[in-house]
Amino acid sequence: MQSTDEKKISITETPGTPASSPGHSLRNEIRVWTRDLLIAIGLALVIIVFLYQPVKVEGTSMAPLLSDQERIFINKFVYRFEPIERGDVVVFWYPLDRSKSFIKRVIGLPGETVEIRHGVVYVDGQSIAEPYVPPQYEDMSDYGPVRVPSDTYFVMGDHRISSNDSRVFGPVSNRYIYGRAVFAYWPVDHFGSLSTTEAKTK
Repeated sequence: MQSTDEKKISITETPGTPASSPGHSLRNEIRVWTRDLLIAIGLALVIIVFLYQPVKVEGTSMAPLLSDQERIFINKFVYRFEPIERGDVVVFWYPLDRSKSFIKRVIGLPGETVEIRHGVVYVDGQSIAEPYVPPQYEDMSDYGPVRVPSDTYFVMGDHRISSNDSRVFGPVSNRYIYGRAVFAYWPVDHFGSLSTTEAKTK
Protein backbone atom coordinates (compact mmCIF):
# COMPACT_ATOMS: atom_id res chain seq x y z
CA MET A 1 0.00 0.00 0.00
CA GLN A 2 1.36 3.38 -0.94
CA SER A 3 1.78 6.01 1.77
CA THR A 4 -0.23 9.17 1.34
CA ASP A 5 2.96 11.16 2.04
CA GLU A 6 4.66 9.82 -1.02
CA LYS A 7 4.59 11.91 -4.14
CA LYS A 8 5.02 10.56 -7.58
CA ILE A 9 7.79 12.27 -9.45
CA SER A 10 8.03 11.86 -13.14
CA ILE A 11 11.25 12.56 -14.94
CA THR A 12 11.12 13.34 -18.59
CA GLU A 13 14.32 12.77 -20.47
CA THR A 14 14.93 14.98 -23.48
CA PRO A 15 17.11 13.90 -26.35
CA GLY A 16 20.70 15.15 -26.08
CA THR A 17 21.62 18.25 -28.03
CA PRO A 18 23.90 17.58 -30.91
CA ALA A 19 27.57 18.54 -30.47
CA SER A 20 28.46 22.06 -31.57
CA SER A 21 30.17 22.37 -34.88
CA PRO A 22 33.88 23.38 -34.91
CA GLY A 23 32.97 26.73 -36.48
CA HIS A 24 30.46 27.48 -33.71
CA SER A 25 33.05 26.62 -31.02
CA LEU A 26 35.61 28.90 -32.63
CA ARG A 27 33.14 31.79 -32.73
CA ASN A 28 32.34 31.29 -29.04
CA GLU A 29 36.02 31.22 -28.17
CA ILE A 30 36.66 34.42 -30.13
CA ARG A 31 33.75 36.10 -28.33
CA VAL A 32 35.16 35.08 -24.93
CA TRP A 33 38.66 36.31 -25.81
CA THR A 34 37.26 39.58 -27.15
CA ARG A 35 35.22 40.11 -24.01
CA ASP A 36 38.23 39.41 -21.76
CA LEU A 37 40.41 41.72 -23.83
CA LEU A 38 37.90 44.57 -23.62
CA ILE A 39 37.61 44.10 -19.85
CA ALA A 40 41.41 44.15 -19.51
CA ILE A 41 41.66 47.32 -21.63
CA GLY A 42 38.90 48.95 -19.59
CA LEU A 43 40.64 48.13 -16.31
CA ALA A 44 43.94 49.41 -17.68
CA LEU A 45 42.31 52.70 -18.70
CA VAL A 46 40.76 53.07 -15.25
CA ILE A 47 44.14 52.48 -13.61
CA ILE A 48 45.86 54.97 -15.92
CA VAL A 49 43.20 57.65 -15.45
CA PHE A 50 42.93 57.37 -11.67
CA LEU A 51 46.43 56.30 -10.63
CA TYR A 52 48.67 57.76 -13.33
CA GLN A 53 48.93 61.09 -15.06
CA PRO A 54 50.70 61.88 -18.33
CA VAL A 55 53.23 64.71 -18.06
CA LYS A 56 55.33 66.53 -20.64
CA VAL A 57 58.87 67.37 -19.55
CA GLU A 58 60.00 70.87 -20.47
CA GLY A 59 63.67 71.74 -20.21
CA THR A 60 66.84 69.73 -19.70
CA SER A 61 67.36 69.93 -15.94
CA MET A 62 66.82 66.16 -15.57
CA ALA A 63 69.06 65.13 -18.48
CA PRO A 64 70.25 62.56 -19.30
CA LEU A 65 67.39 60.64 -17.61
CA LEU A 66 64.73 62.88 -19.19
CA SER A 67 64.97 65.05 -22.27
CA ASP A 68 63.11 68.19 -23.31
CA GLN A 69 59.54 67.48 -24.55
CA GLU A 70 59.68 63.87 -23.35
CA ARG A 71 56.36 62.35 -22.26
CA ILE A 72 56.15 60.34 -19.07
CA PHE A 73 53.60 58.90 -16.65
CA ILE A 74 53.68 59.83 -12.98
CA ASN A 75 52.12 57.82 -10.16
CA LYS A 76 49.82 60.21 -8.28
CA PHE A 77 49.01 57.94 -5.33
CA VAL A 78 52.28 56.20 -4.51
CA TYR A 79 53.12 58.55 -1.65
CA ARG A 80 49.86 57.76 0.10
CA PHE A 81 51.28 54.30 0.74
CA GLU A 82 55.06 54.75 0.60
CA PRO A 83 57.45 57.35 2.01
CA ILE A 84 59.37 59.68 -0.27
CA GLU A 85 62.92 58.33 -0.55
CA ARG A 86 66.27 59.69 -1.58
CA GLY A 87 66.74 59.18 -5.30
CA ASP A 88 63.03 59.43 -6.19
CA VAL A 89 62.29 61.57 -9.25
CA VAL A 90 59.29 63.63 -8.13
CA VAL A 91 56.89 66.12 -9.68
CA PHE A 92 55.81 69.07 -7.54
CA TRP A 93 54.25 72.51 -7.65
CA TYR A 94 56.94 75.14 -7.98
CA PRO A 95 57.05 76.79 -4.51
CA LEU A 96 57.36 80.31 -5.97
CA ASP A 97 54.56 79.89 -8.53
CA ARG A 98 52.07 77.08 -8.00
CA SER A 99 50.78 77.40 -11.54
CA LYS A 100 53.99 75.65 -12.65
CA SER A 101 55.19 72.10 -12.07
CA PHE A 102 58.82 71.03 -11.71
CA ILE A 103 60.45 67.61 -11.87
CA LYS A 104 63.61 66.93 -9.81
CA ARG A 105 65.38 64.23 -7.84
CA VAL A 106 65.13 63.97 -4.05
CA ILE A 107 68.55 64.44 -2.44
CA GLY A 108 67.93 65.43 1.18
CA LEU A 109 65.25 64.11 3.52
CA PRO A 110 63.60 65.94 6.45
CA GLY A 111 66.03 66.60 9.30
CA GLU A 112 69.16 65.94 7.22
CA THR A 113 71.92 68.45 6.53
CA VAL A 114 72.90 68.95 2.89
CA GLU A 115 76.19 70.46 1.77
CA ILE A 116 77.97 70.63 -1.58
CA ARG A 117 81.76 70.95 -1.75
CA HIS A 118 83.43 71.20 -5.16
CA GLY A 119 80.40 69.56 -6.74
CA VAL A 120 80.27 66.60 -4.32
CA VAL A 121 77.03 66.30 -2.34
CA TYR A 122 77.27 65.50 1.36
CA VAL A 123 74.32 64.44 3.51
CA ASP A 124 74.93 64.58 7.25
CA GLY A 125 78.65 64.81 6.54
CA GLN A 126 78.83 61.77 4.25
CA SER A 127 79.26 61.99 0.49
CA ILE A 128 76.58 60.27 -1.58
CA ALA A 129 77.12 58.38 -4.83
CA GLU A 130 75.33 59.97 -7.77
CA PRO A 131 75.76 57.72 -10.83
CA TYR A 132 72.90 59.58 -12.55
CA VAL A 133 75.00 62.79 -12.86
CA PRO A 134 77.47 62.55 -15.78
CA PRO A 135 80.80 64.38 -15.29
CA GLN A 136 79.93 66.94 -17.98
CA TYR A 137 76.77 67.92 -16.05
CA GLU A 138 78.46 68.43 -12.67
CA ASP A 139 78.46 71.84 -10.98
CA MET A 140 81.75 72.28 -9.13
CA SER A 141 80.55 75.14 -6.93
CA ASP A 142 79.93 74.99 -3.18
CA TYR A 143 76.64 75.22 -1.32
CA GLY A 144 75.49 75.11 2.28
CA PRO A 145 75.46 73.45 4.66
CA VAL A 146 71.69 73.74 5.15
CA ARG A 147 69.40 71.69 7.34
CA VAL A 148 66.26 70.35 5.66
CA PRO A 149 63.22 71.34 7.76
CA SER A 150 60.64 68.76 8.81
CA ASP A 151 58.10 67.78 6.14
CA THR A 152 60.27 69.19 3.35
CA TYR A 153 62.72 67.71 0.82
CA PHE A 154 65.89 69.02 -0.80
CA VAL A 155 65.64 68.40 -4.55
CA MET A 156 68.07 68.86 -7.42
CA GLY A 157 68.15 68.29 -11.15
CA ASP A 158 70.59 65.73 -12.56
CA HIS A 159 71.89 68.35 -15.00
CA ARG A 160 73.46 70.34 -12.17
CA ILE A 161 74.80 73.22 -14.26
CA SER A 162 71.37 73.79 -15.82
CA SER A 163 68.90 73.27 -12.98
CA ASN A 164 66.74 75.64 -10.97
CA ASP A 165 66.27 73.61 -7.78
CA SER A 166 66.49 73.69 -3.97
CA ARG A 167 69.83 75.46 -4.21
CA VAL A 168 67.78 78.42 -5.50
CA PHE A 169 64.27 78.15 -4.02
CA GLY A 170 64.98 76.01 -0.96
CA PRO A 171 63.52 72.69 0.19
CA VAL A 172 60.09 71.68 -1.11
CA SER A 173 57.16 71.02 1.22
CA ASN A 174 55.76 67.49 1.00
CA ARG A 175 52.29 68.96 0.36
CA TYR A 176 53.59 70.34 -2.95
CA ILE A 177 54.86 66.94 -4.14
CA TYR A 178 52.09 65.18 -6.05
CA GLY A 179 53.71 62.32 -7.95
CA ARG A 180 56.69 60.15 -8.79
CA ALA A 181 57.97 59.62 -12.33
CA VAL A 182 57.54 55.95 -13.25
CA PHE A 183 57.36 55.43 -17.01
CA ALA A 184 58.44 57.13 -20.23
CA TYR A 185 56.31 56.58 -23.31
CA TRP A 186 57.51 59.18 -25.84
CA PRO A 187 59.72 59.39 -27.84
CA VAL A 188 59.64 55.71 -28.67
CA ASP A 189 63.37 55.19 -28.17
CA HIS A 190 62.92 56.29 -24.52
CA PHE A 191 59.98 53.93 -23.94
CA GLY A 192 60.33 52.09 -20.65
CA SER A 193 60.35 52.20 -16.87
CA LEU A 194 62.05 55.09 -15.08
CA SER A 195 63.68 52.99 -12.36
CA THR A 196 64.75 54.99 -9.35
CA THR A 197 68.48 55.05 -8.78
CA GLU A 198 68.96 55.63 -5.09
CA ALA A 199 71.73 57.89 -3.90
CA LYS A 200 73.72 55.79 -1.47
CA THR A 201 76.50 56.70 0.89
CA LYS A 202 79.98 55.80 -0.31
